[in-house]
Parts: sequence; C-alpha cells; structure tokens
Amino acid sequence: MADHVTQDFCPVPEPTMVDPCPATVRNGQCAVDGFTNHQQQQQPAKTPTEPDPFTGNQEMKITDNVDGEGLLESSMRLKPHEAQNYRKKALWVSWISIVVTLILAVAAFTVSFMRHSASAFGFAFDATLDVMSSAIVLWRYSNAAAVHSAHREYIACVILGVVFVLSSLCILGKAIHDLATKMPPEVDDFLYSVSVVSGLTCAVLAVAKFMLGKKLTSRALITDGFNSLVGAIMGFSILISAEVFKQHPDVWFLDGSIGVLIGLIILAYGVKLLKDMIPRVRQTRNYERFE
Repeated sequence: MADHVTQDFCPVPEPTMVDPCPATVRNGQCAVDGFTNHQQQQQPAKTPTEPDPFTGNQEMKITDNVDGEGLLESSMRLKPHEAQNYRKKALWVSWISIVVTLILAVAAFTVSFMRHSASAFGFAFDATLDVMSSAIVLWRYSNAAAVHSAHREYIACVILGVVFVLSSLCILGKAIHDLATKMPPEVDDFLYSVSVVSGLTCAVLAVAKFMLGKKLTSRALITDGFNSLVGAIMGFSILISAEVFKQHPDVWFLDGSIGVLIGLIILAYGVKLLKDMIPRVRQTRNYERFE
C-alpha cells in the first residue's frame, strides 16, 4: 500500500530521446550552438501533405555550399549512373574532336602557307588549340570518381586559359604581319573545301560539347565548345574573305583583319578564364579527395 502511494505522489517521468544533431546540416555536421535547436522546436509541425518550402535563396546557398566543399552543381542534379553516362559521352566527343581537328589543323596549316591566308593560319592554330583543349577535357574526366570534382575542373580551366592566351598571341602575330606586309590571300578550290568542311565539323562538335557541358555543369567542356565554335566561325570566315577578295581585290585586308579579331576574342576569353578560375583553384585545393 505504501509503495502504491509513493508511486502516485512521485511519478517517474517517461524517458525522452534527445537528438544530438537536431538541425539538418549537410555532410552530417551538427549545429554549433543551441539557437538552431530552439528555433526548430518552436516551429509548428507540418502536416504530411504540406510541401516543404524551398526558395531561390536557399537553392543558391546550397549550390554555394556544394561548390565550397569541392563539388560541382552536377553532384546535386545528376544521379550517379547519369553522371557516369555523360562522362563517357564527354570522353567519346573529346576523342572524336582530337582526331578530326588534328586532320583539319594539318590541312589548314598547308592552306595557310600555300595560299598566304592569315585567317587559315588562325583557324589552323585554333584547330591545334582544339586538340589541346580536348586532351585537357580527357584528363579532366579520366577519373570516374572525380566526375563532380570542382578542384579538378578548375585546374583544367586554368590550363585552358594559359593555352588560349599563348595561341591568341601567335594568331595575332601572324595576322598583324600579313597586314603590315599587305599580303593578299590566294583563292582556289582547296581553300574552299577546307573552309566548308572545317566550319561544318567544328559547328557540330561545338553543339555536342555545349550540351554535355551544361549537363555536367563543366566550365572546361563549355570552354572546349567555345573553342570549337570559334573554329567554325573561322572556317566560314576563310570562305567569306576569299570570296570577297576574289570579287574585290582592293579588300585584301579583310582576311588579316578577321585573324586579328579572332585572336583578340581568344585572348579575352583566356584572360577572363584565368581571372575566374585561379582563385577557385586556391579555394578548393583543400577539398580534393578523388586523386
């Protein structure tokens, strides 16, 4: 009887489970203070049918966190098998690009020296640059585990930036030399055929690289696609400048002027790439864990 009275006056509280990690923090990290826990306790319980609020600011913060932790945005958008599928496609496109643009580079260099075409020389250098940029993309995606690695991505972009700057200087030097010596291009069927094939091929490669770069959120792939797009423009510019010179010999400077313009575009893109990517390489070097 006494025990029964004691239990009535001294009820034993029910055990309560305390969650040591109340706040939902990415990568399993708990909140460092009690503010988040207190704030979470005061929030009313949501019904099962009530949607989870997700604003644009929250999405931006998550994207920044992923980038800050050494991962690209594609790690949140793609499932593992999807990412590997796109990675394999990027490798195939890069290999095709290397083979095709290497052949086009040899042909364009031949045209450049035989026909004294500054734009053909510019395209030949751009095709050589395309070979190098595709090789860098191959290195970028050679490691299957590093498909979302931001550090590896930014290193590839820095290398691309350096190659862009060096190539643009060579293109500018040749174009300015041709303008200074007033060297007109020589037009024939070989020049026409090289320009048409180069323009169409590089345009197709550019579209494929842009699409894959968007899926994988890869700046390196998009840069490689930009280089192929420049190659397509230069291929068609050879045709245009040659046709204009054929009809109007006094416009001999159009070919060299196009070479200067393309060289400046590649130089500007390379400088911007270095300016954007070098700080990011330093920020993500401590998060590289895929090597």
